[in-house]
Amino acid sequence: MTASLEPATRRVGPAAAPAPAVRVWDLPTRLFHWALALTVIGLLATGLAGVMEWHFRFGYTALSLLLFRVVWGFVGGRWSRFSAFLYAPAAVVAHLRGRAHPDHLVGHTPLGALSVFALLAFLIAQVATGLVADDEVSAAGPLTRFVSGSVVHLASSWHVTFGKWILIALVSLHLLAVLFYVAVKRQRLVRPMVDGDKHLAAGETVTPSRDDARSRVLALALFALCGGFAAWIASLRL
Repeated sequence: MTASLEPATRRVGPAAAPAPAVRVWDLPTRLFHWALALTVIGLLATGLAGVMEWHFRFGYTALSLLLFRVVWGFVGGRWSRFSAFLYAPAAVVAHLRGRAHPDHLVGHTPLGALSVFALLAFLIAQVATGLVADDEVSAAGPLTRFVSGSVVHLASSWHVTFGKWILIALVSLHLLAVLFYVAVKRQRLVRPMVDGDKHLAAGETVTPSRDDARSRVLALALFALCGGFAAWIASLRL
């Protein structure tokens, strides 16, 4: 099934001509990226301000987005799949030495992949602990009644102390890395995540990500299912 989601490999134009744009990030991935960024900002702002009802709403939104991204990581566009940026340690070392394979510079680089996996894993953990956290005043997660008191205590302590500051640190590190690559290495990282296209070296052969109506409808259906699951979780809150 996943193989059918990819168009045929195409060759970038001749060396003498400007390299044409190649679709790297499909629309669902781009929408996920910016929606998650806004959601994380909302989570941090409402959490620090103590606006807990909105904090929960942003939390359910994050749950929907993260569930979608996990599924999309297996059936999405070529460069959005986890298999496209699951690198061996040797690839990371080669990248650090400036000897990365050309294919490793198309989507997420080996270092970028580590950042993506770290953020996704940590956000999933943070949302999961939030679902079973209880501030013992007015805000309790929807799943607190299904776990023991010790689990609630541990989750609450992690969520509002270590988890919060680690999240701030990871987001800050991610932004600094993007600024470094844009300002110092002169690599365009933001624009491809806006329009989906990336200009590669002339003569390179790459496989673009499929980004047509069929894949977008599939993504919409998947997100609707993930959103429905998150809404069901939210309905369990007393």
